[in-house]
Amino acid sequence: MLFTSYGFIAFLAVIIMLYYLVPRKWQWGLLLFGSYVFYFFSGWSNLLYLAAATLSTYVTALVIGKRQAADAAYMAAHKAELSREERKAHKEAEKAKQRRVMVLGILLAIGMLAAVKYTNFMIANINGVLSLLHSPARLSFLDIMLPMGISFYVFQSAGYLIDVYRGKTKAEGNLFRFALFVSFFPQLVQGPISRYDDLAEGLYAEHPFDKKNVAFGLQRVLWGYFKKMVIADRLLTAVTAIIGVPEVYGGAFVFAGMVLYAVELYCDFTGGIDITIGIARTLGIKVAENFVRPYFSKNLKEFWNRWHITMGTWFTDYIFYPVSVSRFMLKVSRGARKHLGDAVGKRVPVYLSCLIVWSATGIWHGASWNFIVWGLGNCIVLLISQELEPFYRWFHAHVKVRGSRLWDAFCVGRTLLIVSVLRLFDCYRNVPLTFRMFGSMVTADNWSGLFDGRLLELGLSGTDYMVAGLGTLLVLGVSLLQRRKSVRERIAALPYPLRFLLWYGLFLLVLLFGAYGIGYDASQFIYNQF
Repeated sequence: MLFTSYGFIAFLAVIIMLYYLVPRKWQWGLLLFGSYVFYFFSGWSNLLYLAAATLSTYVTALVIGKRQAADAAYMAAHKAELSREERKAHKEAEKAKQRRVMVLGILLAIGMLAAVKYTNFMIANINGVLSLLHSPARLSFLDIMLPMGISFYVFQSAGYLIDVYRGKTKAEGNLFRFALFVSFFPQLVQGPISRYDDLAEGLYAEHPFDKKNVAFGLQRVLWGYFKKMVIADRLLTAVTAIIGVPEVYGGAFVFAGMVLYAVELYCDFTGGIDITIGIARTLGIKVAENFVRPYFSKNLKEFWNRWHITMGTWFTDYIFYPVSVSRFMLKVSRGARKHLGDAVGKRVPVYLSCLIVWSATGIWHGASWNFIVWGLGNCIVLLISQELEPFYRWFHAHVKVRGSRLWDAFCVGRTLLIVSVLRLFDCYRNVPLTFRMFGSMVTADNWSGLFDGRLLELGLSGTDYMVAGLGTLLVLGVSLLQRRKSVRERIAALPYPLRFLLWYGLFLLVLLFGAYGIGYDASQFIYNQF
């Protein structure tokens, strides 16, 4: 059931209506029922994966929670009779047992994700090795359907389990309440990856009808539909045409596709998140923001602090920090310091942890080498930028450009160019081809093709480009206004007739210029595949 389908709009209308009609103590139960109905329409067999991830995480977290409670009671009862060394030994032994349970729970969830998402990738690599060895043997690919949003709810479940183990979150004793946390339908499609402590209170609380919440929520949903249907789905046609025939559309068209894809991806992903956050607010539930004007970032590190925020913080909190301070990494660091000196040795844990995190980030985005190379490309740029910090400080000490609008614009443009070039690995999904197409931007002499009408051969008319362009300028304008004060708050302060005209006008724009109807298909959100 796609967010852009009529069926989903009808489903959402029924859920919102019933949500405020049923007794408030039943609201979270209605959301659980609605979430499973929503997920059922993605394929009934997908419910088995969702239920398995939910049940395995619930049970293992409960076991950890009970062990923690029993250990606390034991220590309280025997604290006086145990020496400091005995208490430390007991604590370490008990923590090791809890850690084994946690690892089991994570392996069950991540293992299920790996089985459905990466089995055929592994088979393809094994077959590639067999081919290099001139062996006639080949493994057959498996017919596996990737369940919608499995990476999101598996990572969300794993994060919850780790937080329970760390003592940051109390294990949820009610299976059905926990099932709602995992399956909350607005964020099943493409996130955000919520933390239990951030989401649970709003999910289970009783919410009276709040006119402002409903109005602001629906307004944000409408804004998400505008970005998705008017801009992203329209530009998808041209991007697909350029990428689909690389032997024809090289050089300047690679650059054009790169720019169009930057706009399409942003409007597609943020449009979906707007719909998610808007639906949640309509229900009185707060969901974490996932984007904060990322295309205004002045460097790649800042970009990843603004783009898909919940994914970045998940990898940082649950992979980077644990890996970088692990016993193994400390041993590596000591060895590196001994043989290579302190300057290099202290960098080794950071470099290795970054490589692991960005490799994992790449493979999370897709089971193919292009995503791994994309992840490593981000890692390399970030590490080089970090190493060049002394040069940057020297430069800005001697060249007084920092803080000027021209310098800020240069930094923003440079960052956007780096991000877009790296995204070519996402576009072409083939590593050698991506390098060839990037090279063609430098070597091909066909830039006149951008101005001689050939762009009109990509499936879009001049009117389509104008609609997408004006829509993009509107999104840019709203982003600039949003820096100082909420645009919805600004609009809410206007007289009612003007407010009505603005929101009704936006509704008409979606209705009249949305890419749907005869000849169009409401495209799935790009991050559905994850």
